[in-house]
Amino acid sequence: MTVASWEQVGSISMVSKSVPTMQAGDVLVRVAASGICGTDMHICQQETPHAKRNVTIGHEFSGYVEAIHPDTRTSAAIGDLVAIDPNVKCGQCSFCRSKKYHLCNNLRCIGVTCDGGMARYVAVPSSAVYVTHNITPEVASLAEPLSCVVHAVDTGNIKSGDRVLVIGAGPIGLMVTALCATGGANVTVAELNEMRREKAYEFGAANTTTKVDIGGDPTEGFGFDVVYECVGRAETMQAAVNYAKAGGTIVWVGVAKPDITIPISPFDVYRRELTIKSTYTNPYGMERAVKILSDSKVNWSNLISHTFSLDEFDSAWAVFKKNTGLKVCVKPSYD
Repeated sequence: MTVASWEQVGSISMVSKSVPTMQAGDVLVRVAASGICGTDMHICQQETPHAKRNVTIGHEFSGYVEAIHPDTRTSAAIGDLVAIDPNVKCGQCSFCRSKKYHLCNNLRCIGVTCDGGMARYVAVPSSAVYVTHNITPEVASLAEPLSCVVHAVDTGNIKSGDRVLVIGAGPIGLMVTALCATGGANVTVAELNEMRREKAYEFGAANTTTKVDIGGDPTEGFGFDVVYECVGRAETMQAAVNYAKAGGTIVWVGVAKPDITIPISPFDVYRRELTIKSTYTNPYGMERAVKILSDSKVNWSNLISHTFSLDEFDSAWAVFKKNTGLKVCVKPSYD
């Protein structure tokens, strides 16, 4: 079968691999939809330290259960549409044993450290499989990024009536907007791209802007209760700190390059009693994400701007790199 694989720095290559063989505990999935993520670009540019070469990319995907190993215990059945959690814990390290498995020392990441969903078939542990209901494969493929957002929104600890700023209206920023808005927050979205600003209203934004002005001194109550940075650039991460009012919380959701640093005033953080947090992957978020996707409160399909077959991967990658759309979805089993 043909797959999209990271073979060398700066590019993703289409190569041939065999249909994977299941081990005990595995399920064979016929991939139906696989999203391209910013992490895939970081992998391509060798900016994800734990990523391995010659690995099929694709960690945001859904598909149909094709086969189940005889020694696998699972509630899934052949033919079920399932979303996949790409993060497979070891279960033995101190992080796993203290319910922080996303920080696992030996975390196996489907699509990063082992073959992922940018292929027609992939074998995954049964623990990674989440059966979906009443949603399309394209929407089901959003479960992994949404599970990361569930963790991010939880980390911000928003309350009904909070004023929330979301910096960046890509797919992650729009998901953050939707969850905050449905939770009762008043959400402002900062985004330079006009199309994305308009999309933000569809996902519950009360206001959008190209330039944030908090209107006064944050020690006098001006600013936002919670700020979510969903871009991953030094300038927006630093700006996020400036936009929080005294007593506010900043959550860095965007993935920065490993060598980026930013200046922050410790006195300012102290004086305003700020809380600065980050989020890493999706601990215990997949079950909730699948339920949220099945809910009718948000039209999640509006996140998907482009769809391609796997044979058209080069075109899909080119569109993704232009950063003019939203979620680019590849359908490996598309006929």
